[in-house]
Amino acid sequence: MIDLPTRLLLNLKLWRTAATWRIAFSGGLDSTVLLHLLAHLAKTQSLPTLSAFHVHHGLQAAADVWPAHCQSVCDALGVPLEVVRVQVQPGASLERAARDARYGAFIAATETNEVLLTAQHRDDQAETLLFRLLRGAGVRGLSGMPSERALGRGHLLRPLLDVTREELEAYAVAHQLSWIEDPSNEDRQFSRNYLRHQVFPVLTERWPQAQTTMARSAGHLREAQGLLDELAQIDLLEAGSRSDFDWLGLPSLELASLEKLSAARQRNALSCWLANRTRLPDSDHWSGWQDLRDATGDARPVWRLADGELHRASGRIWWLSGAWLRTPPEAGRWADPTLPLSLLDNGWLTLIGQIPDGPLHIRYREGGEIMHLPDRGHRDLKRLLNERGIPLFARGRLPLLYRGEQLLAVAGLQGLNGSARDGWNLHWQPPTEDQGLS
Repeated sequence: MIDLPTRLLLNLKLWRTAATWRIAFSGGLDSTVLLHLLAHLAKTQSLPTLSAFHVHHGLQAAADVWPAHCQSVCDALGVPLEVVRVQVQPGASLERAARDARYGAFIAATETNEVLLTAQHRDDQAETLLFRLLRGAGVRGLSGMPSERALGRGHLLRPLLDVTREELEAYAVAHQLSWIEDPSNEDRQFSRNYLRHQVFPVLTERWPQAQTTMARSAGHLREAQGLLDELAQIDLLEAGSRSDFDWLGLPSLELASLEKLSAARQRNALSCWLANRTRLPDSDHWSGWQDLRDATGDARPVWRLADGELHRASGRIWWLSGAWLRTPPEAGRWADPTLPLSLLDNGWLTLIGQIPDGPLHIRYREGGEIMHLPDRGHRDLKRLLNERGIPLFARGRLPLLYRGEQLLAVAGLQGLNGSARDGWNLHWQPPTEDQGLS
């Protein structure tokens, strides 16, 4: 069998050009072995800059001494350490809340061309598979933890997924390493601890290779998920055709293209499309998609998800999040129209060309607005928006330029956004989806 340092280097071969390898260092057995391996490999190998990153959750009094322990280990190995304290939000699952806080810190710390290394191993992969199986996960969930994925502006790597906990313990004992034993790891009210201490000993007594074969099954399911993702990209390519409202800057899909697919392919395509935008819904919650898809007439269906909403309008489904879910407050007077105007929760406005006489104000629709068009006389704004098929969710966000009680322009709508005769137009940069990411 290939020794542990060589296996680690092979698993990290493609990432040796990164600027930094940052080790997520809890001080426990697994991360202590990973840090020790890398620090000693760096003495004989040309590796990226190493650093360690300790997240202090503050959930138990015993944890207050862990940063000092981690610092002493890093000092001995000559690896710089950064300690970050996080606030764990209260919730139904303390495990989940702690994980969310930890990964939030990881995301904030990982810069472009940097890699965060975590020390999950083969036994962790088996526990993940069984835990998710008991929660009714699908192929994506049962594929387990990936060895690599995007994280913040860089990447997260798990280079020890083909290593057992037994091998890590043997390495730690051979090199006389010291590590932290987290008392919460013995608390069997936590699901993963229960599986580790109660379930897996029984399984491995009957099937000694259970963790190895379960990790292999996760690999098979990960391959299957890769094929499903390829199918999703094929379906999304057709559904992602251009629309007349791309200028809104919102992700959208053509509904007719999705409706031609089987129900399973619809869910597969949407899951892939939503994966980087929100936490995916469980099986029961997918009825919201059916309601959205099958709505008829003047219905305004909305599918509310964890981090945003799907709306149906103009023959498409639209992803709205962040600022798009908040009603922008009245903007008021535009004091200096020669300068861009920042609209709270609603992007930017710019007047291009000859500035019309003022004073000028920005308002939003309240109903009953009338606009004078040189070639059509006075027209009801609602009818003008209907003629252009403007999605309903966007109508209340369109900035309206007023001089006194006269509606001069509707931002974003060609032919209504200025005066060709007077040589000016009102340009609106809507809020971007990035402003709304959780």
